[in-house]
Amino acid sequence: MWKIVIIDDDPRVLKGMKNAIPWEELGAQWVGESMDGEQGLALVRRTQPHIVLTDIYMPVMNGIEMIEQLRSEQYEGEIVILSGYSDFNHARQALRLNVNDYLSKPVTIQTIREVLGKVIADLEGERLRHAEQQRLEDKLLMYEPFVMKEWIKSVLTGTATPELARLKEAEALRAKWEKQSHVVLGLHINRADKKPLNAAADQSEGDGAALIGVLSAALLEEQLDCEFIELHSHHKAVIIHYDRDVPPNEALTQIRGTGMRMIRSAASYPEYKVCVGVGSLKPNWQEIADSAEEAFFSIAANYSLQSNDSYMVEYSAVANRPLTMAGVRKSVGHIKFCQQLLEGLQHSRLEQVRRAIEAYREKLEDVALAPPDIVMLGTEIWAILAYSLYDVGIFLDDMFPELDLKQQLSPISTSGQLMDWLLRKAELICGSQQWDENLKHKQAVEFMIQYIHEHYADNITIQSLSNELFISRYYLGQIFKKATGDSFNHYLTKVRIAKARAMILEGKLLIYEIAEKVGFKNVPYFSTLFKKHTGLNPTDLLK
Repeated sequence: MWKIVIIDDDPRVLKGMKNAIPWEELGAQWVGESMDGEQGLALVRRTQPHIVLTDIYMPVMNGIEMIEQLRSEQYEGEIVILSGYSDFNHARQALRLNVNDYLSKPVTIQTIREVLGKVIADLEGERLRHAEQQRLEDKLLMYEPFVMKEWIKSVLTGTATPELARLKEAEALRAKWEKQSHVVLGLHINRADKKPLNAAADQSEGDGAALIGVLSAALLEEQLDCEFIELHSHHKAVIIHYDRDVPPNEALTQIRGTGMRMIRSAASYPEYKVCVGVGSLKPNWQEIADSAEEAFFSIAANYSLQSNDSYMVEYSAVANRPLTMAGVRKSVGHIKFCQQLLEGLQHSRLEQVRRAIEAYREKLEDVALAPPDIVMLGTEIWAILAYSLYDVGIFLDDMFPELDLKQQLSPISTSGQLMDWLLRKAELICGSQQWDENLKHKQAVEFMIQYIHEHYADNITIQSLSNELFISRYYLGQIFKKATGDSFNHYLTKVRIAKARAMILEGKLLIYEIAEKVGFKNVPYFSTLFKKHTGLNPTDLLK
């Protein structure tokens, strides 16, 4: 209820106003009255009303003096003056004191209703804005893990902005990294049938999701100090950290073993080709981006369109090797450019997109690409955009329903023409009106995923997350399914099973203890789900 006080030295006005104001209709309540400015000042201090209706000419202290005192005390409520005198100087003072309205007596009931209705509408709008701001601030605290994830990705890709570089939340991690050495494993994942990686994105498991899960599990089994970074459709990366007292040869031996374990894990998915590039071990975390460039250059230097075999290659083995034409095309698929382009598009920052495209245009001018390679490069860039923007809820197929990619790219014969074409498409994407809502959806899904990974042992439900995110349970389920390809419950189960598998392989706990630690009270039910998801009984892993 909106609290209102009335201050006037005429008893008839006080009585008339109390009777004339439609309290219930306005959602308001009368909380007091007084007959001079001094009493009015005490009344406002005591009741802290949202609205003050006051006369100017009153004994002891007039209305202007009272308002000046209230404003000096930081009273922020709305004030409406009702005066029997039309005085320009008083009106001017009222404006200076941020008075909402200045009405001359006598005033009609209709005018009172309209003025109070407008004041209350403004108050309601301000309350909603404040509530939304508070909600966003609360969400920022919840999204802190995602801020950290973006900071780590910016370090990997060499795209850290000044704001990200100074990110306070990353201080502890930077201090830890200062005492470590770092190396990047670059992953290039292709479909063996040469189709774009997002071609099967409508399947229940999501294109490549199971493969990514297996690769991640391989890292878990190694028990490395590392981060798995999703870059875009074809490229993933792993940053691995070692204490400085670990000899470089020992670290590189383990890194080779990790890469080969990932290759072997990927062998059970013959529909994909997984290429692993190993960058150099760097003593400073500021050089992580250099190690990433080396890792992806290694893949490009060894890349062959004819081979469907997965492989691992180290930068030290290919640093001076000339690139094949296929490798050149992979090489100019620069991870920094892709990340800059995607960040600009995700936040609808057209100037950032233009700068990234112009810088990339200059880079391409130094590379001799034939027209067929130009077309192939454009196809790959579009596939990366389609896949990555799909992750944030922007669907290029919906935005460009009539797009015939092959037809549009076929006439393009130079890298400059390709960049012109890409810029035109980027301008249309940035102008999309659905962007803000889709970014909110992305944030909601990211929060849900992070929450699942941190609270998988708890009794979490989509309803509890719905309450946290202020989105209906049904709609939240739709958003999550569309973004991940999984229902909430199925995704939660997959995470629990993956965590359980890692614990079983550690061999430190009994099966019933592991079941409990990942959120299952019923051990037979846990065993049934485990076999359904992995093809093995939990005890089989111990053999």
